[in-house]
Amino acid sequence: MPTCKPIVRYLLPFIIFLSVSFQSMGNFLFIPMDESQKDHLKSYGITFWVLNKYEMEVDWLLNYRGGSFMMPVSQTIINECVIRNVTYEIISDADAAAILNEVKSPAVNMDAVKLQKAPKIAVYSPNSTQPWDDAVTLVLTYAEIPYEKVFDEEVLETKLPEYDWLHLHHEDFTGQFGKFIKLRGSAWYQEQQREAEMIAKKFGYTKISQLKLNVAKKVRDFVLGGGYMFAMCNATDTFDIALAAEGIDIVQSPYDGDGIDPNATKLLNFGNTFAFENFSLELDPYVGEFSTIDNTTEERNVNEANDFFNLFEFSAKYDPIPSMLTQNHNNLIKGFMGQTTAFKKQYIKSDVITLAENKPLGEARYIHGTLGKGFWSYYGGHDPEDYQHYVGEEPTDLNLHPNSAGYRLILNNILFPAAKKKKLKT
Repeated sequence: MPTCKPIVRYLLPFIIFLSVSFQSMGNFLFIPMDESQKDHLKSYGITFWVLNKYEMEVDWLLNYRGGSFMMPVSQTIINECVIRNVTYEIISDADAAAILNEVKSPAVNMDAVKLQKAPKIAVYSPNSTQPWDDAVTLVLTYAEIPYEKVFDEEVLETKLPEYDWLHLHHEDFTGQFGKFIKLRGSAWYQEQQREAEMIAKKFGYTKISQLKLNVAKKVRDFVLGGGYMFAMCNATDTFDIALAAEGIDIVQSPYDGDGIDPNATKLLNFGNTFAFENFSLELDPYVGEFSTIDNTTEERNVNEANDFFNLFEFSAKYDPIPSMLTQNHNNLIKGFMGQTTAFKKQYIKSDVITLAENKPLGEARYIHGTLGKGFWSYYGGHDPEDYQHYVGEEPTDLNLHPNSAGYRLILNNILFPAAKKKKLKT
């Protein structure tokens, strides 16, 4: 059946022009991010598109109507908002000045941050990845934000400095294939194993764990040099575990053919990690957990109906970075599970900032920190709109979740590197 979408796309600018001609045309375009917004996720895409296409500055209004955006208006941007179903308002110079005066007032917990340049985005992802593998690629695609895929070869060939922002999802950096040994007969598991073995051989490694450790160290160097790394699910804890276990065999024989160092846990070097310390390893190869970091399903004792976590509110003027990372129209976020769901607070380093927590369960869901010149964030769980994801499930259709508060946290991280950096005052 023929589609009318291409015709509509060409006609829309003319329709919009006619409608706008009856408006009192202002000089600024305002994108609200409160409950009035029809599509929060695509609103980030519009903002990214403006930064990328026009290289104009955009004001990110922290804590103002859910973290709204304001930019100079043009007919092209209006057209794009209509095409993408993004709610917008045309406002005058006086209205824009009044908003900026309001958010900069010392009497309110608000501020305006200048977004200046769209970051270049890389997603760490194997060739064998499936659509359901990565919530970040799903939301980037939905929001129409461009990204490039990299994997072990590109990382080891020192390609990361070409990017500003790097995402890691549920890759296992310990070399244990996600501890999915029970799925080793599946085509998905075997394809990932073949791919890892081929890359390890290419670079002269005898074990997958050696390959993944050196990839993790390259990522660490990327952050040290000023890059931004955002990780979800078990890329969070396995990344730290791999760094802590440098020089120690922590991989049982079903995965690499030989045994582990019997003193593995005692020998861990927590000075190498980003976020976690004083944890113990899970050494049973048939148990899906990697360590005591993750708050497991059995320990959490909640279900989908009562699983929520709270965003912290930070001072927009004194702590702009955590404020940017927590912008939302809801402060109570629906919980969701992953192979790594949540981080037990007793294993989080004291200099790490907790951005969101489930306090009754003693767990953090979203944490952030700095390393060298760079930044990192860890977000527990696999898919914010798929409570308990299983291998092989259909990917989430974000057309059904355009106002997802959980997915907004991902996109905050996408825009953060575009911000003109302020020196923290606390």
